[in-house]
Amino acid sequence: MFYWIFISLFLQIPKCVTAFITLNISMCFYKTPEDFHREGDFVIGAFFPIHTYYSQNKVPHPTLPYQYMDNYLHYNFKNYQYILALLFALEEINGNPNLLPNISIGFDFYNVRFTKKETLMNVCFWLTAQGQKMILPNYNCVKSNFTTALTGTSWTTSAQIGTLLQLFKFPQLSFGSYDPILSDRGQYSSLYQLAPKDSSISLGIVSLMVHFRWSWVGLILPDDHKGNIILSEFREDMERNGICIAFLKMIPITWTAYFYKFWENMDETNVIIIYGDIDSLTGLVRNIGQRLLTGKVWVMNIEPHITDFADYFMLDSFHGSLIFTHHNRASFELTKFIQTVNPYKYPEDIYLPKFWHLFFKCSFSDIDCQLSPNCQSNASLDVLPSHILDMAISEESSNIYKAVYAVAHSLHQMRLQQIQMQPHQNGEGKNFFPWQLNIFLKDIAERDNMNLGGREKLNAEYDILNFWNLPKGLGQKVKIGSFSANASEGQQLSLSEKMIQWPEGFSEIPQSVCSKNCVPGFRKVILEGKAICCYSCTPCADNEISNDTDVDQCVKCPESHYANAEKNHCFQKTVSFLDYDDPLGRTLASVAVSLSALTAFVTGVFVKHRDTPIVKANNLGLSYTLLITLTFCLLCSLTFIGQPNAASCILQEIIFGVAFTVALATVLAKAITVVIAFKVTFPGRMVRWLMTSRAPNYVIPICTLIQLLLCGLWMATSPPFIDQDFQAEHGHILLFCNKGSSVAFHCVLGYLCSLALGGYTMAFLSRNLPDTFNESKFLSFSMLVFFCVWVTFLPVYHSTKGKVMVAMEVFSILASSAALLGFIFAPKCYIILLRPEKNSFHHIRDKTRFRRNKSLKI
Repeated sequence: MFYWIFISLFLQIPKCVTAFITLNISMCFYKTPEDFHREGDFVIGAFFPIHTYYSQNKVPHPTLPYQYMDNYLHYNFKNYQYILALLFALEEINGNPNLLPNISIGFDFYNVRFTKKETLMNVCFWLTAQGQKMILPNYNCVKSNFTTALTGTSWTTSAQIGTLLQLFKFPQLSFGSYDPILSDRGQYSSLYQLAPKDSSISLGIVSLMVHFRWSWVGLILPDDHKGNIILSEFREDMERNGICIAFLKMIPITWTAYFYKFWENMDETNVIIIYGDIDSLTGLVRNIGQRLLTGKVWVMNIEPHITDFADYFMLDSFHGSLIFTHHNRASFELTKFIQTVNPYKYPEDIYLPKFWHLFFKCSFSDIDCQLSPNCQSNASLDVLPSHILDMAISEESSNIYKAVYAVAHSLHQMRLQQIQMQPHQNGEGKNFFPWQLNIFLKDIAERDNMNLGGREKLNAEYDILNFWNLPKGLGQKVKIGSFSANASEGQQLSLSEKMIQWPEGFSEIPQSVCSKNCVPGFRKVILEGKAICCYSCTPCADNEISNDTDVDQCVKCPESHYANAEKNHCFQKTVSFLDYDDPLGRTLASVAVSLSALTAFVTGVFVKHRDTPIVKANNLGLSYTLLITLTFCLLCSLTFIGQPNAASCILQEIIFGVAFTVALATVLAKAITVVIAFKVTFPGRMVRWLMTSRAPNYVIPICTLIQLLLCGLWMATSPPFIDQDFQAEHGHILLFCNKGSSVAFHCVLGYLCSLALGGYTMAFLSRNLPDTFNESKFLSFSMLVFFCVWVTFLPVYHSTKGKVMVAMEVFSILASSAALLGFIFAPKCYIILLRPEKNSFHHIRDKTRFRRNKSLKI
């Protein structure tokens, strides 16, 4: 509690100091006239807003019209630079022997206050030269050397004065911001604007928003025609660049208690755009400063004019603001001139004594309110802090300087014309009517490309300033970039980000978005009923990426690439196939080689024991054929392993189909031979011929020929080819052999199954034959297993993808070959190798005799 009480009292110290200073200011400080004059052969009327009577509540006085209660005198010393720019330009012109020789230009200054009545009264005082005692319209017997009126900074002030001066076609130069109403030649034919048109300021500010990725910004505009015009421009440029308006606030002409609601929703965004002229933004800027809104980046088109004593020692609402000003090509030594200005050199000036009294501790005489002679004669205005009097040349001061020179050159041209027409009238040519100056002002505008009479470049150039005001009172404006709409696309905005000082609370570039940015790997989803800048983020779909923030759509990776887990990059897929280096491929190849070696071993056993009864009893030739064919069947599986090519794709199917056809046909021949020998009831001669001619062996070439015909048709119509599967395995491109014609492949496979079914049928018929070495049971089992393997293969094959599909086909080849080898030859090898006593003719005779005796007993 003590801490907060101390802070509250500590922050009140500046106010107490201000009150103390106010009590010690002489009453002469408040005796402020509204005008002062400097004599000359020609006179410029200067109407500048330097001081006014300000009331925070602006309560009208109950009896006095156009007056307010609780008023206090308020000086805007920053605007005093306007008088200095005017005085500097006149001294340059009056000291130039080549411009208006022997002729001087003076000025009449009138202060512009905040009421229309007082503004027009000052204009009437000047036109009639009657002072503030009386006004006699259209009557002036004192002065006849008026030239032009110089007005600003508000467009309303220029319009009010211009309406009156237009009655006399009196030339008027406005140095304030450009206004389209004042460019109406029908209504203001003698009014000339010095400021260029803000034709591209909205585009420049929006380009700044795009550069810093500020998509959620506030907008504060004056509630007048200029505000409505710029609002439409802002909306168009923002919509085109995907920037949304978080809130829109229109500045009222007068601030009332109702506009406490004006400050609602200010926390919705970190960046707020303020556009308007100095007069329309004065109340707003003052309130922002008093409320200490330090956590905002203000983007403005004017410099913040705050001249009150600081309420806080350090913090300032506008520190870190970004200001767009017209690029000022005018350069003049105003700073050196300011160093020489003092109240003794220019005694007619009503403001210089107040500077010396307020800031240099000079006292007023109680008798005539003159400065004491013991004041600091060497004091200079350039030592004042920038929030009191800025040494940097403002855009308005530059326009005043150009306006004075435009008037001087116009007068010079008019004098030359008068001398040529009336060369013998000495000095009388100085008298003229002010409206005659219009034609020369227009000529000056066309010759020097000045912005008079509504002539301006299509797109103005802007300097971007960063306002440094920490500690408060520093008031430095540092150029950190520029904008030129005439530059090529992408080069219009130029910034030096390292020079920018951001407002307190931001250690880096501030963020101003409605929703958090969608990082790479996500895309935006617009929320229904919300602005386009308010959205949610959703991950990209499979095999889609986004490698930037806040993308509207994800990009699909090419088929040869795949998206990484973060879905922000596409990587090249690696080519994959059932390789020998793959564990699965290595295992299958090992099994195929092992079974082939086993088959070769069985073949060797049969060759070695070819004279034994068990080998002779089962058709030795067919056994050799079957063993050799099984070796090819097992080895053909190796063509499915390794990187496929066109030749291997064709060979693997042909070898597979033909080899298994020969094997199954051999089994079928074996089964037919047994059936013919024991089951067929042909005449004895016919059976003997079938057995001696080896007719069943012709089944093998016939069946093989049929399979070759099917394979030939397959290769002729739609042969197998190398294909790629991009979806089988993530991150891989699978190379495999496409079967080509699926119908042909299934016909080949179906034909093999039909042979297996035929062999099974024949073997099943001879399963109970009495022969000692009858292999019918083993043949039937082998065919049954073969048939089951390939029938099971079909659904499994079609339900798998990638290397597993190829491995499944290899496995089926190996399983069916192993079934043939195992069921047919394993029992025989067991007897040959492990039970040789059974492989003899004595064993066969004993076994036959035992069976015969057993049958007799029965």
